Amino acid sequence: MSTNRKIILANQQIYHVYNRGVERRPIFTTKREFERMIITIWFYHFAQIGIHLSQYLVLPKQEQQVFQERLLEKPQSVSILAFCLMPNHFHFILRQEMEEGVSRFVANITNSYTKYFNLKRKRVGPLFQGTFKAVWVETDDQFLHLTRYIHLNPISSFLVRPEDLEVYPWSSYSEYLSPSEMKICNSEAIHRLISLKNYHQFVYNQVDYAQKLEKIKHLILDEV
Repeated sequence: MSTNRKIILANQQIYHVYNRGVERRPIFTTKREFERMIITIWFYHFAQIGIHLSQYLVLPKQEQQVFQERLLEKPQSVSILAFCLMPNHFHFILRQEMEEGVSRFVANITNSYTKYFNLKRKRVGPLFQGTFKAVWVETDDQFLHLTRYIHLNPISSFLVRPEDLEVYPWSSYSEYLSPSEMKICNSEAIHRLISLKNYHQFVYNQVDYAQKLEKIKHLILDEV
């Protein structure tokens, strides 16, 4: 199955979407940078927003709260079913909710974050490596195993010890276990397939699973 973006991104279909830093460079190097991307993801998965994130962030706190409440009433361009931010790449599992939703979402978050990163670091030029990759997730079984692969990324990359995976703050795994105030993920898709307790076991039964790609290797042809 090709990841060259010639595939059609269709509504109500699920895709594994990923990209990395240009020249494999780090794109998240501090807690503040990770936090910036988290709020960028939350902000831009809505449609018909009306303002840019940079404009939202300079609003007084009370106005931000009012704007948040309005955003929650707006449609979403994508449903975020799982994600993981790593120092030099990102993974998402996205369900497209409206035409060009996936493309618009990824363009918005990468463009917004690149502007933030470049301004902060006084650099110019692209931050991400070309066009993002998108691979169709065809079955529930693929979806379930792909979430595990994505959530185990911090362990397979030796960022955290297995016992610390639950507190890795830059993935949906922590949100699966304890939803945050600014909820990003739509967890209904995973709960329809497996209970939270069983999912926790499913992940921890094979902490080296990210290196065993038999069930999902065709979904990750161009590994980051």
